[in-house]
Amino acid sequence: MPTEGHGHANTDGLRIANARVPLCLLESDFADAGEGLALVDIEVANGAIAAIAAAGTGTKPGDVGVIDPDVGVIDQDGGQVWPGLVDLHTHLDKGHIWQRAENPDGTFGAALEAARADRMARWSPDDVRARFEFGLRCALAHGTVAIRTHLDSLPPQERIAWPLFRELRAAWAGRIDLQAVSLVTPDEIRDPFGETLADLVADSGGILGCVTWMVPDLDAVLERIFALAAERGLDLDFHVDESLDPGARSLRHIAEAALRQRFAGKILCGHCCSLSVQLPEDASATLELVREAGIAVVGLPMCNLYLQDRAPGRTPRRRGVTLLHEMAARGIAVALASDNCRDPFYGYGDHDVLEVFREAVRIAHLDRPVGSWPAAVTRTPAEIMRVAERGRIAPGVPADLVLFRDRGWSELLSRPQAGRIVLRAGRPIDTALPDYRELDGLF
Repeated sequence: MPTEGHGHANTDGLRIANARVPLCLLESDFADAGEGLALVDIEVANGAIAAIAAAGTGTKPGDVGVIDPDVGVIDQDGGQVWPGLVDLHTHLDKGHIWQRAENPDGTFGAALEAARADRMARWSPDDVRARFEFGLRCALAHGTVAIRTHLDSLPPQERIAWPLFRELRAAWAGRIDLQAVSLVTPDEIRDPFGETLADLVADSGGILGCVTWMVPDLDAVLERIFALAAERGLDLDFHVDESLDPGARSLRHIAEAALRQRFAGKILCGHCCSLSVQLPEDASATLELVREAGIAVVGLPMCNLYLQDRAPGRTPRRRGVTLLHEMAARGIAVALASDNCRDPFYGYGDHDVLEVFREAVRIAHLDRPVGSWPAAVTRTPAEIMRVAERGRIAPGVPADLVLFRDRGWSELLSRPQAGRIVLRAGRPIDTALPDYRELDGLF
């Protein structure tokens, strides 16, 4: 029977028996116990996974559902175990402004204006810190271990956003791995400020990014941002074609720029909504370039559903979800992420990556079979973020796990999973969510 790890069971550690784990998140060839899930026993020692074995071979029986590490054994009774979740595209600096910056009609244009006005009037260091940390506390309780957040970096906001990010990254080290991306328009990349911003991002250990759309000089803008990144050894992360205009094709231009420049860093493109309304042959040609350039894509279905094809009194027809199946079939790295949370771009959300996965399965038919799609919120985004110890269950990685009582996919994806158990270094943490009333002073 397949086994991962070596040595004998450590009776001072924790053993998780009879756990179902998605095969795509394991590294050895375990048998499929049904629905792409392996039935395994997991041994934890010194805060890390020590070994994994086929169920019944690595542990003795324990109490069903008991999560007392002092006892030493948890019997999952077939319930699923996942690695800590990874959220690849968020906006923690925008989060939780809904009470003071509602989107009056739910459209993309109104979201831009509401967020801009709120940023200019209210985004002090104390305001951003309070909302940012509220989001982190929600994410931690839900089992997230790594987050990449975009930071509004239009002057003068960059002088608040990046120092505060560095402070919070240090304060949250060991709980959530944090990365940040600059969020600006092509105007800032063209200007001399582009150099200043790139230096700030590099000094902060960040990722260089901007929003792209079909400006007349798009190729020149892309040449400049690729050069700025290459000179500083930075990865790139773009907001791409977030519209239902079939003429929005900046994704193709990004891929062509990456190939021309032989860019060595990682490139991530988010949204890519316009692919869903382009002619199949045009979309296919773009995806071939994306594959050749080694670009990864992150789908953001909840936010896109909220904004795209919205008009008062009219039922939406086109939903803006990018071509996830077609990308995966070509071997393009595809992730799923939460995007905005309780701000003008998305009025809901709770920084819960499992909610993202559940809704994406329903929205984009990521089932029959579920297959390797669990990797889209765990292993794949961890690899894109260069935090390879995250997003998988294997010997030697931290025992930062999420335990569910639910067994198959229908059980797991039918309920909100409020009763999940979150382990850090093999120990359960407090999963109580922060109360929204804590933010009342900001409104």
